[in-house]
Parts: sequence; structure tokens; C-alpha cells
Amino acid sequence: MPNNIRVLFLGDVIGKPGRNAIERYIKTAIADFFIINGENLAGGIGVTPTTALEVLSHGIDVITTGNHVWKKKEIFSFLMEEQRVIRPLNYPDGTPGFGYSLVRKNGKSLCVANIEGRIFMNTLTCPFRAMERFLEEAEGDVPIVVDFHAEATSEKIAMGWFLDGKVSAVVGTHTHVQTADEKILPKGTGYITDAGMTGPADSVIGMEKNVVLERFLTQLPQKFEVGKDDIEVQGVMITIDSASRKCIAIERVRQKID
Repeated sequence: MPNNIRVLFLGDVIGKPGRNAIERYIKTAIADFFIINGENLAGGIGVTPTTALEVLSHGIDVITTGNHVWKKKEIFSFLMEEQRVIRPLNYPDGTPGFGYSLVRKNGKSLCVANIEGRIFMNTLTCPFRAMERFLEEAEGDVPIVVDFHAEATSEKIAMGWFLDGKVSAVVGTHTHVQTADEKILPKGTGYITDAGMTGPADSVIGMEKNVVLERFLTQLPQKFEVGKDDIEVQGVMITIDSASRKCIAIERVRQKID
């Protein structure tokens, strides 16, 4: 329907296989806005200006990130220049980059916000209080989709309840394992604990499995490499009513890419 906004959110994109999958999948996907988590675009960890611009050129509107965004130093200045690539907004004042992006296309608008959890993660400003402050200043008539980049499922679920009725959707990222708990919360916020991973399924969360197994078996340092086979696109398709800004559908996406 014309009043609906369709948002495709794809989970953590892993290296070149993930970027290739994005290029192919976006050509046939039907949505008003395209979002990916891209903190692992460059060789499976971190993101560079070159890899970010590559996926933006394929039609991605916003790239969210997380704790790995700082792995490539060349991204620091780029984050100040390109607000389509965002970092979690609950980093300290003075950290390079922006915590949200406002996109307008074809008469429709969407705000994408990025936050990072604290359980088993970095010591950051409270993501709950950070979102409170953000919402006080956000444009009230624009739907908001939140990427909550966090390790603990409990923290992600709590954030879903905390933001229910305040944003259009809360999408978890970071674990690279797609969860089966997509739902619309009572006050109209779409939710999933983790969108999953776009990249090689024949792997251990994107990395060559034999190398990871060696690390677990020996506890010795190993050079991780991105897997190459059984490429999948994983994420969610979110449908938002533009008048109420409530989520009216959230569906898991999982598709093999030959």
C-alpha cells in the first residue's frame, strides 16, 4: 500500500563474499530503504572507505556498524564525512562519526540509529539512556529503525521492551546467528534479537572453520580468514505504516546466493 514503508535490513556483511552477495541480492529486492550492518565489510573485520563506498554504490542507503568499526584507522575521518555510514551513538563525546542517519527517498523518510550493548562488550555510555536522549531530539514524524549491536540476548530483548512504541523497529546484530523470534511488540515496535549474517554459511560465524577449530583445540593464535562457500543473505524485511510509524509486519529473510 502507498502509505507503507518497506525496509530491508541485512545482518552483518562479511568480507568480499558478503559484499558480492549484497550486489546480487539488491538487484531484485523490493524495498523503499536498504540497510546493512557493515562493521565486517573489510576482510571480515572492520570497514574501510573503499568497501563502504562499494556497497553504497549498489543501492544501500545506510551502513550501521558496531565495536569492530574502529579496526581500520582510515575509517576515522571518513565517518566524519559520510553520514550514511554510522557508528554506535553511545560512544563518548568526541568519538569520530555520527550515531544516526536520516534518509529521504521518493517522498518517504527514515531515520536509522545505531547503539552498542555493554554486556560482554566495551564499557560505554548506557545504551538505554543514550536512546532516551536521542529520542528527545529526533524528528517526531519520521519512523526510526534501531540497530542494537550487542552480545547478550537479555540486553537486546530488554531494549526491545524499552523502546516499544517509541521506535518503529529494533534489530539486533553482532552474533552473526539469525534468531527466530521476530515479532511486533504490543505498542507497535518490530523486533528481532539478531538479523543474522550475510556471507559464507560454511564457516564459523563467517570465518574459515578449520582455522577456528585449530584455535579452539590448541588455544594458539591463528590468522582468521573469511570463508568462501555456501553464501547466504540473512536479515529482515520490515513494513512500517508511515502515518502511525508502527511496524505492521516483520519477516525473516534468508536466501542462498549461488
